[in-house]
Amino acid sequence: MSDAQTGSAAGQPTIPVIDISACRTGSAQQRKAVADQIDHAWRTVGFLVISGHGVSESLIERAHRVSRAFYDLPDEIKQRYATHPVIYRGYIAMGGLAAGNTTGERKTAPDYREMYTMSREACDPADPYYGCDEGRRVFSPNVWPVEIPEFRSTWLEYYNAMEQLSWSLMRLFALALDLPEDWFDRKLDKHMSVMAVTNYPDQAQAPVDNQLRCGSHTDYGALTILKSEDKPGGLEVLGKDGQWLAAPMIPGTFIINLGDLMARWSNDRWVSNLHRVTNPPRDKAMDSRRQSLIYFFHPNYDAQIECLSTCGGDEGARHAPIRTRDYLLSKIARQQETA
Repeated sequence: MSDAQTGSAAGQPTIPVIDISACRTGSAQQRKAVADQIDHAWRTVGFLVISGHGVSESLIERAHRVSRAFYDLPDEIKQRYATHPVIYRGYIAMGGLAAGNTTGERKTAPDYREMYTMSREACDPADPYYGCDEGRRVFSPNVWPVEIPEFRSTWLEYYNAMEQLSWSLMRLFALALDLPEDWFDRKLDKHMSVMAVTNYPDQAQAPVDNQLRCGSHTDYGALTILKSEDKPGGLEVLGKDGQWLAAPMIPGTFIINLGDLMARWSNDRWVSNLHRVTNPPRDKAMDSRRQSLIYFFHPNYDAQIECLSTCGGDEGARHAPIRTRDYLLSKIARQQETA
């Protein structure tokens, strides 16, 4: 674990920086040592920063560049690629999401952001898993803007890199939970993961009451991989003391956070923590445009999420079993309640 950790107050959990290169080149003993560091992070703050991930910096930059080019298009062109409420592919305009509504608390104002989303391609329709009614809904076609020639190829390349990184992380998770290293493979071999790029524009006008760039929420799936920019108004994580902890933007790293389904699998041994994206100070509002590349790793749509055999303890399961897609749909529907 790196000495470069974030956190200040005594007793306040920090967001650790962990070198995961052992998952690619290390021995079984070295992988288990990294897994133990991850276990500690998930037990305390639910966030970590990874180095040694092996993803090309040039690919990250290209993904940022083509995405920014799309957001620079006129609104009338971006709206041609607007998502359908059920399909969740393509463009979501400002005012279309309210992440804070997913927590069950009072309704929040719409988030001050716009987003573009995609999911897996090349799913064989002859395979009943993909070709059945539910499979066709889950793996509906992606929507690609023709105005940006390299958009599709770059996004697919980045998606594939995040998929491989997620597999490596999930094998470390299995080791951390005293499971065989490949335990999660059969729950993830036909995953329904989503890539999204969020644009947080400069704030020429002050946000309305109860409005953030992204409201306080937890993520829904197994894990999230985030690559963002160091601009005013950024990601914050809720500490156990009730104070918000700024997440670090360290060159050459990704921020990783645990999702609800992974927390349920672990019987809440691991924390799916509240986080938000804050507004910039008004004196920096016009130099605060921020873009985030986000990969949400979701298990197979029919995977049964229930307490793992190594996590029950004396008290037994804290949550009833639930299918991946059923849980995700309930959360997404509430995020889209912006009225």
